[in-house]
Amino acid sequence: MNYENQDIEYKEIWKDEYLKWVSGFANAHGGKIYIGIADDMKIVGVDKLHQLMEDIPNKIINATGVMPETNHIVKEGKDIIEIVIDPCGMPISYRGSYYYRSGATKQELRGQALHQFLLKKMGTNWEDIPCEGVTLDDIDDGAISYFLRHAVNAKRMSKESLNSSKEEVLENLGLLRDGIVTNGAVLVFGKYPQRRFVTSGFKIGRFGVDNSDLLNQDVVEGNLIQMTDKVIQILSDKYLIRPIHYEGLQRVEPLEVPEEALREIIFNSVVHKIQIGTWNQMSIYDDHIRLWNEGELPDKYTIDTLLGKHTSKPRNPRIANVFFKAGFIESWGRGYEKIMREFAKANLTSPTFNVEQGGFSVIISRDIFMATRAGMVTQSGTSQKATGNRPESDRKTDQKNKIIEIIKRRPSITRAELAVELNIHESSVKRRIEMLVKENRIKRIGPANGGYWVVVK
Repeated sequence: MNYENQDIEYKEIWKDEYLKWVSGFANAHGGKIYIGIADDMKIVGVDKLHQLMEDIPNKIINATGVMPETNHIVKEGKDIIEIVIDPCGMPISYRGSYYYRSGATKQELRGQALHQFLLKKMGTNWEDIPCEGVTLDDIDDGAISYFLRHAVNAKRMSKESLNSSKEEVLENLGLLRDGIVTNGAVLVFGKYPQRRFVTSGFKIGRFGVDNSDLLNQDVVEGNLIQMTDKVIQILSDKYLIRPIHYEGLQRVEPLEVPEEALREIIFNSVVHKIQIGTWNQMSIYDDHIRLWNEGELPDKYTIDTLLGKHTSKPRNPRIANVFFKAGFIESWGRGYEKIMREFAKANLTSPTFNVEQGGFSVIISRDIFMATRAGMVTQSGTSQKATGNRPESDRKTDQKNKIIEIIKRRPSITRAELAVELNIHESSVKRRIEMLVKENRIKRIGPANGGYWVVVK
């Protein structure tokens, strides 16, 4: 059993490499190192107590600049040294490297994690850094108007705000520093943020049998405030299904995943990622959807913390505030409760959440897609024999109409891409297209490779 935890480390003897642990404790929440106690809590004691009591503090001060409290303790008649390290308000390095105590382990900070840590220690955040060379002309008027409309509709800003200038909006949101547009402002409202921040887009991929079998992909770009709308639209058009059922005489085509819950999941992924990290990545398989963003949970937070009542600790407070004012997220950490409630209401499998690969992932089961493909439909989330009761001719008609809708938007689409969007075999797509051509509803312009489709009016 490991008796060490976030705040305590046990060592049988002193080694100078333990100065890394000193750096880790000082950079985190402080802690204690006990010399003369084994990992299994066996008391072994120390030799040369008086020399160590003098040498250890001197080595710590000289190597890290940290002033420790060093105590002599007697346990089971043996001498123990207790080293108390307080948390430090400035970053502490050891031989040019920075360490951080996380759980019962010491981690060396590198890359984006080190950058974020240094900014935090300096009392700032990456989103607050002025973006040199960017002016108010680089901020999209349409994005500002979009935000204001939603904020007013959510009753989180007054109607008078609709008359605010770009500068006033950014100033009130804390996205201007000494009159200079910040990184956060460019990400949320910029005309084309990816010119400066290449990985601020949202990747979507449709996979087949395994991760090497990529069938289709898109990268959604643009400002963050309007990104979720674009992602939902592409998912609806190309990647997810809308199985048809009837409520009385009314035809209903809900998205296979509860849309409000899906929006909440995407909002969280966009808002809470490390913005200087890699892309948000959504991988879609037959039986599940996986959405991953870089950036782990706040200190001492677990998945259980998220699923219970908890305080919201946004990684990017300014960006989170914009999304809160727009009515897209809650400020009281209730988003996950909302997600679980929507899935339960639809009688679908609840999503699962994981901390993995330096980030956070959400796994969504595709209950409705799998049931539909097996000849079942899911109405309000329950699998039943179904619109399989509808005639085959009706299903073919629906598929043909869907093909026409897709062709209107994407005239150059291929049969293989149509098969992915419709979730049917490519040979079935070929037959539907041949029927549409015979019915003079569509026609082909140009060759099979390089041509395009036209919908006949």
